[in-house]
Parts: sequence; structure tokens; C-alpha cells
Amino acid sequence: MKKTLFFALTALLLLIAAGEGNRKPTVFMIGDSTMANKPIKDGAPERGWGMMLPGFFTEDIVVDNHAVNGRSSKSFINEGRWDAVLKKMMPGDYVVIQFGHNDEKPKEDRHTEPGTTFDANLRRFCNETLERGATPILMNAIVRRNFKAPADSVVSTDDRLQLSEVDESGEGLILYDTHGAYLDSPRNVAKELGVPFVDANRITHELVQGLGRDESKKLFMHVSPKTVWAIPDGRVDNTHLNVYGGRVIAGLLVDAIAEAVPALKPYVRHYDFVVAKDGSGDFFTLQEAINAVPDFCKNHRTTILLRAGEYDEKVNIPPSKINVSLIGQEGAVITGSDYASKKNALGDDYSTSGSASCYIWAPDFYCEGVTFSNTAGPVGQAVACFIGADRVVFNCCRFLGHQDTLYNWARRSRQYFRDCYVEGTVDFIFGWSTAVFDQCTIHSLGKGYLTAPSTDKGDGMGYVFHDCVLTGSEGVKAYLGRPWREYARAAFIRCKMDSHIRPEGWHNWGKPEAEKHAFFAEYGSQGAGANEKARVKWAHTLKEKDLKRYETSVVLAGSDGWNPLTLFSLDD
Repeated sequence: MKKTLFFALTALLLLIAAGEGNRKPTVFMIGDSTMANKPIKDGAPERGWGMMLPGFFTEDIVVDNHAVNGRSSKSFINEGRWDAVLKKMMPGDYVVIQFGHNDEKPKEDRHTEPGTTFDANLRRFCNETLERGATPILMNAIVRRNFKAPADSVVSTDDRLQLSEVDESGEGLILYDTHGAYLDSPRNVAKELGVPFVDANRITHELVQGLGRDESKKLFMHVSPKTVWAIPDGRVDNTHLNVYGGRVIAGLLVDAIAEAVPALKPYVRHYDFVVAKDGSGDFFTLQEAINAVPDFCKNHRTTILLRAGEYDEKVNIPPSKINVSLIGQEGAVITGSDYASKKNALGDDYSTSGSASCYIWAPDFYCEGVTFSNTAGPVGQAVACFIGADRVVFNCCRFLGHQDTLYNWARRSRQYFRDCYVEGTVDFIFGWSTAVFDQCTIHSLGKGYLTAPSTDKGDGMGYVFHDCVLTGSEGVKAYLGRPWREYARAAFIRCKMDSHIRPEGWHNWGKPEAEKHAFFAEYGSQGAGANEKARVKWAHTLKEKDLKRYETSVVLAGSDGWNPLTLFSLDD
């Protein structure tokens, strides 16, 4: 019995150790309302800078924000909030510690004194973090937007201060700090214990003073009456940040954190816009972010992070929004449920082209880690992604649907798909474009056809699949493709084909003329679905000498020599 128990405990410890080995480092945040997560109901615009921080780290870092409105270092401990963080903390984690705003207040349950009780609480946070093998990061409080000189200020009575410099609210041109000695305690404790320190007050003071009296209002909760549903009477608040302020300050502070703790620097990312359903970004919807992209921005690539979540919206990226990079976190899905025979607002059919969940018209679009989905089901044509742009790249993306999942619509459009997943039933990769699929998985959900190219005569190579894996659901039988138009072209090169691929491989779609003009080919097919001898007589088997013209850099070169492979390092 004891021996059995010993082995059971040993196995359990090994499982725990294995789980911890795969655990991502966590950045815990403890502090007050200037750092805290905020409610987003009815468009509430207040944000703590810590709420926006996840949009500045890769997914290899977890941000766990425990900051709470109104808490001081004293009340955070007394309410058991610090103990809750300690229970979750593991070796290799980080704790960002920022108090001061509420420690200043005279309330007995919050007040601490700099140099004594405030410092003692900061020491406790640091020492107990270090005991658990984690790294404490001390910060002082961010600045209040205070352009009113205190009564005892020399400047307030200086004859050189011109009255014209003071506005109707009594604000001048100089920013005054209100935190006093509470700014020194984190610095002093950090120096005493040898732990990282970030001078958040200096960083934010320079930001606000640099923007000036009027422009700095854009960072804080200055809300006009009857403009925000959540705040009908408006609000003038120089302590708390809005969406823009939260993002700007989080961006500055994450860089300062990475400087203080170099181990975090490789995980820091900056994006022009962040889209998040939980309010941690600039926008709640992707379309809002797309609308904010400058038109015809030739000298700057606009980067958009799409945080995890299902975005049920019909996204349209117009031709003027050039040079956009859309990066998705794991679980970022653009979804819709329109289909060809569904009625639109005018009572007409959506049609195949109108059924898409996402439209891409802008050239030089790059997308990574995003899922494009149409959930209409097996109801006929229902497009997940419609591509009408040239020089488009998808890396590690997913395209989910049934019939007509991926519409490579535009003539003379060049598209590159790398390490992507596409699923469907009938003609689920179709259109006029020239597209290369490199190391992708093509999955047949039901009987049908993988491709339906509509290549124009003499126009490009149609579809080229390099080193792809073709899979199918149980019991499914599918063709590699059929010609939507007579001069359709498709080639599968070194692809592994499961048994769901029909021996004959290709179908003529009832168009005998297409057998003369279409060019469907294979080279080096492998697996149970590879059956060169059984293929239709009008299909082609490529020779090794033919492969040069099927290389990605050749197929997609066009007249401008475009080569999407230059976007990827040789080590990828």
C-alpha cells in the first residue's frame, strides 16, 4: 500500500512539475485606480494603464492585474488582496507595484507615511515576492494633471507670471506634482533592496508637461455632458485616464519596465492600434481600427493587434488602407453567418460575393494568426474571406466554412498562404487570382472539390500548392479540383494526400472543352490519395525540370518582382 502511494505521489509531482514547466511567466500588477481594470458597460471610457498593458506583450507573457480603485498599500494588504497574489505567484514571475495616490489620503484605513509605514509596506511586497523566486518592480505614482499652482508656490506670486497665461479655470502653463515624498519611497526602497525601479512619475510628468495644458486633457477623463452614455453629465477628472491616455502611458511604462528588467524586453511589442472586446485596446471592433488607418500611407506600415475573441462583424478593408499588418492573438476570430441565398436589407440575395465575413481590397496586406470563419453551415455558398487585393500574405491563419470558404476573387491578384489551414466542402478554394499555398493543411469536411480555379487564358499560374497536407473527415471523398472556367490552372507539388482524394483526382465540371484548355498537374504526390496511374487522362504529371517555374518567387513575381518569401527569415 505504501509503495503504491509513493508511486502515485511521485507521478503527481511529476505532472505538477511538467505543468509548471509549460507555464508562461505572469506579470502581476498591484496598485490603485490609475492602474486598475475598469468596467466598459455603456461605453464607459475610463481605463487604468495596467488594463491596457496586455496589448504590449506577446502571448508568452500573462498579465494578471490585481489593482483596485481606491486602494493604498495598507488597504491592499489588510483586505487580503496581497495574500491572493502570493498564492498565485511562482518562480520566474514579476510583480509591478505602484501605490501612492491613496496612501496620501487622511483616511485611517488607507493612510501611510512616506519614510515609515509606506516604505514598510513596499518592503513587504518586495521581500515576499523575492522569497517566491519572483521579481518585484517598484514604481512611483503617475502624475496628476495639475496646472494650478499651489498657494505656497513661489511661482504663484512671481510678477513674471503673466495673467494671460492663466485660463478661465485658473490653470497656467506649468505642471505641478501633488505626490510629494510619496514619490521618493519606491525609489529609496528599490535602492535599499537592489530591486528594479521605474520612475513612472517622471515619465508621465514629462509627457503631460510636453503636451501642455490643453493637449494633455486628451489623456484624462475630460468628458463633455451628453457625449458618453455612461457619463451623461460629463466629467472633469485630472487623475484618471481615458482609453487614449491608458494606451499612451502603458506604452511608455512597458518600455521603462523592459529597460529596468531586460529579461522582459524580448516580449514587448508595440502596435499602432489594438482591438479588444474586453476594453484593453483602442477599439472594440476591427472595423473601427481599419477606419482609423491613414489612407494611402506609403511610408509606414500600420500594425493592428487583434486580441483573442470572436468578432462577429462584416469587415471591409478598402483599397485606400494600404500597408496594413493584422496580427491575431490565439483565439482571434473574424466571423459571420451570411450566405448567398440569404436576403439582405433590400430583400435581395446576398449572392456569393456578398456573403463574406471579411473583404480585403487594400494591397500589401499582411495577416498572421487570425481565423476567418463563416458559420452559416452547409447552406450553399458562404464565404469566410474575400480577397480583391494584390500582394497579400497570410501566415498561420485559418479559413473555416463549407462551400466557397476562401474566395481568391481578383484577377491579376497575387496571394501567398504560409502554414495556413483551410477547410470546406465544395469549391472551398476558388477564384481568378494566382495563389501559392505553402506547407498548408487543406481539409475536406464533406464530399466535393478542393479547388475551383477560374484562371483567365494566359493569366498566371492559378493555384500552386507546395508541400501541403490534404486531409478529410471520415467517409469523405473529394476531387483535387474542377475548372470554374475553361483555362483553369492548379498544381499540387510534393503534397501528402490522404485516402479521401478520389483516384481520378480531377473533374471536368461537365465541360469537355475544359479538358483541352485547363491545366491540372501534380508532382511528387504522396500518401493513400496519391494515384498517378488512376488520374484522368487529361491531367498532367510535372517533371523535375518544370519545377523552377512553380517556385513561389517565380509564380508571384509579376511585373514588379514581388517575392513574399523575403518577409520570412531562413530559420522560420
